Amino acid sequence: MTDILMPALSPTMEEGVLAKWHVKVGDVVKAGDVIAEIETDKATMEVEAVDEGEVLEILVVEGTEGVKVNVPIARLKDEGGAAAAAPAKAPTAVAEAPKAADAKPAEPKAEALKAPTAVAKSDGKRVIASPLARRIAAQNGVDLSSIKGTGPHGRIVRRDVEGVKGGVVPATAPAAAKAEPRQVLSLEQQGIPPGSYDLIPLDGMRKAIARRLTDSFRDVPHFPLTIDCEIDGLLAARARVNAMLEKDGIKVSVNDFVLKASAMALKAVPEANASYTPEGIAMHHHADVAMAVAIDGGLITPIVRACETKSLRQIATEAKDLAKRARDRKLKPDEFQGGTFSVSNLGMFGIKAFASIINEPQGAIMSVGAGEQRPVVKDGQLAVATVMTVTLTCDHRVVDGAVGARFLQVFKAMIEDPVTMLA
Repeated sequence: MTDILMPALSPTMEEGVLAKWHVKVGDVVKAGDVIAEIETDKATMEVEAVDEGEVLEILVVEGTEGVKVNVPIARLKDEGGAAAAAPAKAPTAVAEAPKAADAKPAEPKAEALKAPTAVAKSDGKRVIASPLARRIAAQNGVDLSSIKGTGPHGRIVRRDVEGVKGGVVPATAPAAAKAEPRQVLSLEQQGIPPGSYDLIPLDGMRKAIARRLTDSFRDVPHFPLTIDCEIDGLLAARARVNAMLEKDGIKVSVNDFVLKASAMALKAVPEANASYTPEGIAMHHHADVAMAVAIDGGLITPIVRACETKSLRQIATEAKDLAKRARDRKLKPDEFQGGTFSVSNLGMFGIKAFASIINEPQGAIMSVGAGEQRPVVKDGQLAVATVMTVTLTCDHRVVDGAVGARFLQVFKAMIEDPVTMLA
């Protein structure tokens, strides 16, 4: 017999919701059979069996929230009563929608989808470590058996191995100073009486958003750069493009032009298409542009991969498909994890200008405001133009002010004269 463990569906996942079982006690499953559905903070995923065997016991009932990664959720035996070879297969997305014909999604990274695995110690004991932690340890020559894990059930996670050099942790090394957690007062302690409000429990998505954005805003040295773009030429070009595509049922949005221009600007200024890592600056080969999509209870950033290689028709089709499946929570992990740059557009809500928080490990994020008619001065004369304000928030560890400024210069030129996107 063997335990089926709660899998890690992403490198940062620590817990999830066991939404549904597709099997019951006594069922015999074959390799590839879907046995359960798990909800993460971003999507609902399926878990598949690896080998044939009989379900001996269900350990976690469906609907259970906060199930920690690597916790046994069921017990399986093969037909002869021997242990099955592996707990579960890497998950796949539920009800995958057909992709746009022109889309070119990246291949999912296998190590990002595997459950945490065990490595052997010299004394015969086993050490549980996440795939990401094992990869960082291998890159830095760190012996995992010398590290005490701080993850669930003692699992070694990324933070345990980052910064450790030289193979093992010195026995005499002083403990790293830890910042005292900020004391958060209850609402009652802050003068808000009980019964005067309704409390909505935090779901997995809201917890993840709170954790990631707090970490990013606190730990990433960032600065904003703001520029105004006149978009009357873009609006005229958009009208002509949509007239040509009307027969195909395709409609290009202003945001599709923004995605295309930002991708081409990233290729023109490759220093802006980069990520900071402890080992060095990662210069990305393609502009994988993530677009912020508001969904019930939070936000998700599906990615248009290799956006600089795609036409406006392709971008419009792919972006529409990704946004729909994002709202339905039907995206696969490789469709919203990663990316080299993000675009957040609140122009449709009438927001004039804003600055977003960086989506690590990306080096920058661009915030797009509403296009509105404003007075401008042209050749010494007062005139009226449709102006859109954009703000680039940069990770100063990788994108310096001059680099960010050059990126915005190229972006502005393309937005104001869309023909340059075709050059």
